[in-house]
Amino acid sequence: MKKYNLIYYISFLIFYLELISKILIFKDFTGLGYTAFFSLPFILIIYLLCRLFKEKGNRIFTIILTIILCAYYSFHNIFYNLFSNIFSFNTIGLATNIGEFKLNIIDAIIKNIPTIMLLFLPLIFLLAINKKLEYKHLSLKHFFITIFLIISTYLISLMTLNINSSNIYSAYNLYYNINSEIKTVQKFGVLTYTRLDIKRIIFGFNEKLQTKIEMPEKIIPAEEPKEEEKITYNELTIDFDSLIANESNKTIKEMLEYFKNTNPTNQNKYTGMFKDKNLIFLLAEGFNMIAVSEELTPTLYKLTHEGFVFNNFYSPVFLSTTGGEFQATTGLIPTQETLASWKKNKPTISFALGNSFSNLGYSTQSYHDWTYNYYNRDKTMPTLGFNDYMACGNGIEKMMSCKWLPSDIDLINTTFPLYKDKEKFATYYVTVSGHAPYAYNSTGNSIALKNKDYVKDLPYSPNVLAYLATQIELDRALETLINSLNEAGILKDTVIALVGDHYPYTLTTSEIDEISSYPRDEIVEVNHSNFIIWNSEIKNPITIDKVGSQIDVLPTLLNLFGISYDSRLIMGKDILSDEPGLAIFSNRSWVSDYGTYKNGHLTLKENVTLPSEKEYISYINSEVSNRFTLSNNIIKYKMYDYILK
Repeated sequence: MKKYNLIYYISFLIFYLELISKILIFKDFTGLGYTAFFSLPFILIIYLLCRLFKEKGNRIFTIILTIILCAYYSFHNIFYNLFSNIFSFNTIGLATNIGEFKLNIIDAIIKNIPTIMLLFLPLIFLLAINKKLEYKHLSLKHFFITIFLIISTYLISLMTLNINSSNIYSAYNLYYNINSEIKTVQKFGVLTYTRLDIKRIIFGFNEKLQTKIEMPEKIIPAEEPKEEEKITYNELTIDFDSLIANESNKTIKEMLEYFKNTNPTNQNKYTGMFKDKNLIFLLAEGFNMIAVSEELTPTLYKLTHEGFVFNNFYSPVFLSTTGGEFQATTGLIPTQETLASWKKNKPTISFALGNSFSNLGYSTQSYHDWTYNYYNRDKTMPTLGFNDYMACGNGIEKMMSCKWLPSDIDLINTTFPLYKDKEKFATYYVTVSGHAPYAYNSTGNSIALKNKDYVKDLPYSPNVLAYLATQIELDRALETLINSLNEAGILKDTVIALVGDHYPYTLTTSEIDEISSYPRDEIVEVNHSNFIIWNSEIKNPITIDKVGSQIDVLPTLLNLFGISYDSRLIMGKDILSDEPGLAIFSNRSWVSDYGTYKNGHLTLKENVTLPSEKEYISYINSEVSNRFTLSNNIIKYKMYDYILK
């Protein structure tokens, strides 16, 4: 019987897995050429490994390797479906006690069974043709020929990087200068991305800043300030010239020069509006604007329609709750590398929520109704300025039930007496009652089961009903909080702020569309949400149409409370300032006040025209890239300690 060279099967295996992953993750074939070129050395290496032993050993090794590769690609697809990002080995260790969410993991696997089956087809194909493949030990001659081909194809693939290398997200920049998980996989495929990811973790990687581009005047004309108008900026007195002159590290020097040449945001009519008031800030698990209903969640409805009303606010997913937390409390963008560095190095984040208020003599405390060291919060809360942190496992379990799922209502009732009598306080809550899985059972989601009767007559699918039931608990917790503040006589002296950590990403887009007022896409609009800033003394809603996102939460609050900070050192911007609005997503798509950029295309808003779309895209793309780079390096190099020492 004629036998076929094993190289044919290995080539099919890799090209098939890469192609199907592109279809499943990106819904297109972008970067197919680079993926093919850079996959060739891997194909030859795998072929070499599968011919090193005797025939039986090679046969077994090939089957095992196929299983591993199919499982690895399946894992990447499941991870992306859950977190809208590509898995990086930086993520390992970010979430401790991950077994506590085994039901979510099982739920994700079950939902992705068709995908897993599709990605395991090569294994079935291998078993069917196994006897027709040549597994004999490779001769010494063919061994060296294969080595030569591995080196040759690798060098040729590197040469292709010089094609169109000037583009900001060119193959050249992604390979050498920029660390973007999604764009790297899109351009080179999973295997090459994995190699780069491991290499950068082991040997380190300094992402390079792009040349700073100014906003084209044709798009936004520069306005001359009136002669009598005095402009005050959100900036501190920092001697950048001296720091630059005495710095030898090239990366740090580039950052200092960038900060020096960045325009700070203006203070505005809202600056100091809440000066000396208390703050209660909630990072609400799974909260999204789709949960707001005048009948079902009246308190959420009240808070989103009174006070400040942000019509174009986004809560982008950056690796689940820890990413949402990092964005909202630091004003920085959280890549997986940044989060790993934050949790490992525990840098001082000078302008972070707790630090900014504690510097003014506020009592700062934080509470969470789940495991205290999940996402290493026992280590990261002090970096945010919350040394008084209590959760399940370090004290709160003695005061309330921590059985899955805990109630946010219990969290408020339990903790409010601990700080209500403080002279001035800034309290940070991380809620949990809105957590997935969204199903009616006591082991999966007891909160959904508890509130089932409130939603039973609504015309939605079971998962959507369960989600809404969990958000009722958050609504009742907020009602409890407002009543408690009123009874304590401090309601008018307290500001309530709230954002969701991320949209309910275990729901499909079609399920979200059941209760959305408009169709959502999977990249941008699925993240459209609310940002609540509410105080009982605001008599008329203050409507803001400018685009904003999670990283803008911190500087907006600092400005409202009249807290001094340097806006050049925070990547988010005060939404109430005259800085152009910009929401940035994990795949480096973005929404500005002019339009939405995704999949390489800019869709302008109605009645908006730009003299040069290409010039505008280039400007925003460079701005987005630099904000990613600066966010990571601020944490990596402990820049706040360095600059503000």
